[in-house]
Amino acid sequence: MKFCTVFLFLVLTVFASVESKRFTKCTLARELFQRGIPKSELPDWVCLVRWESNYQTNAMNKNNRDGSWDYGLFQINDKWWCKGHIKSHNACGLSCNELLKDDISKAVTCARLIKRQQGFRAWYGWLNHCTKVKPSIHECF
Repeated sequence: MKFCTVFLFLVLTVFASVESKRFTKCTLARELFQRGIPKSELPDWVCLVRWESNYQTNAMNKNNRDGSWDYGLFQINDKWWCKGHIKSHNACGLSCNELLKDDISKAVTCARLIKRQQGFRAWYGWLNHCTKVKPSIHECF
C-alpha cells in the first residue's frame, strides 16, 4: 500500500510539472508580442505577470475574500471572467482550467478583454508594483 501511495505521488508530480511552464521576462515578452500585444504595452504586461503569477502558467490563488479564485499567468478571476468553481459571469466564455495551460493563447485573449474593459488597474499586481517603474524589455528583442 505504501508503495502505491509513493508511486501515485511520483506520477502526479511528473504530470504536474509537465502541465506547468515558467516563463522568463524575455520569453514572455516575445510570446506576448507574437500573440498581438504591441511592443509599447509589453513592459506593463511583463510587470503585471511577474507580480500576479511569477511567470507561471499554473498559478492559482484560492484566498480571495469573496471565495473566488484566480487562475494562470494573469490571475484571472472566476467570479467574472471564466467558469471555475463558483457561479460566474464568464465574460471570456471559457473554463478557468484553460487559463492554466502552457499554450497561453486563451489566457492572452481573456486578459486583453479585461484590459480593454478595465485597463491595467484591474490587476492589483500592476497597481501595486507597475504604475511607476516597469521592466525594460529592450534586451529581449
